[in-house]
Amino acid sequence: MNIAQALTIAGSDNGGGAGIQADLKTFQELGVYGMTVITAIAAQNTTGVQGVFPIDYDGIAQQLDSTGVDFQPRAIKTGMLYSAEIIRLVAAKCQQYDWSNLVIDPVMVAKGGAPLLQQEAVQALVEDLLPLALVITPNIPEAELLIGSSIRNLSEREEAAKQLVQMGSTYALIKGGHDTGSGTVIDILYDGHSFHYLENLRVMTRHTHGTGCTFSAAITAELAKGAPILAAVTTARAFIQAAIEDELGFGTGHGPTNHFAYQRRQRGAADA
Repeated sequence: MNIAQALTIAGSDNGGGAGIQADLKTFQELGVYGMTVITAIAAQNTTGVQGVFPIDYDGIAQQLDSTGVDFQPRAIKTGMLYSAEIIRLVAAKCQQYDWSNLVIDPVMVAKGGAPLLQQEAVQALVEDLLPLALVITPNIPEAELLIGSSIRNLSEREEAAKQLVQMGSTYALIKGGHDTGSGTVIDILYDGHSFHYLENLRVMTRHTHGTGCTFSAAITAELAKGAPILAAVTTARAFIQAAIEDELGFGTGHGPTNHFAYQRRQRGAADA
């Protein structure tokens, strides 16, 4: 049985909506065998983050080595890496094991506003990990932190994408969910030469916890199966759109998205 393997290096979300848990659900739904390296444990629910407990350096290194010597992930996704030390470790192990198709989801701030990346780690991400990336997938606030300037409109998002590619990533995907000025969401994919725009209707809901994790995990899964980047991003956009639209309604705060929704829609279309 030839099933593609994908690895997520990220934090654990006990609520299941984001982080390692969201990534594994997404991998499974898209037919990819998922593996994990856990960098931190977040105690959180739909109302916010109550605590973040980092895994020690040696524990992360051993997880990476245990994976690298025995498995062949075809795509790698990073999420919450927490510190500069961990970021440099992940970069070194990606090079040691010749892991390609690296998708960086630069998780910096939780939906409720809690910081998930130490300030000094931003520089390490830019200098050590970004040059190894196939694609980086920031939202607008994350892109602002990475480039060091504000982003107020579509043209400034395009310029930010150019800067991220100049910093070393092969592609830059800047998500438009935080641009609330219209009834549509426009995600921009820049390939170093031209822009691709993925536009969807904005869904007015508070149940958006884990959207970034899920989106980037879907890209990772599709890359692991051999899809080219634009096709991977297009499928991932459809996956997260379905997950937001078919809300679960859990919790009193920012509830999780519905990881079942995309495949249920696919099966429904096949049965029609």
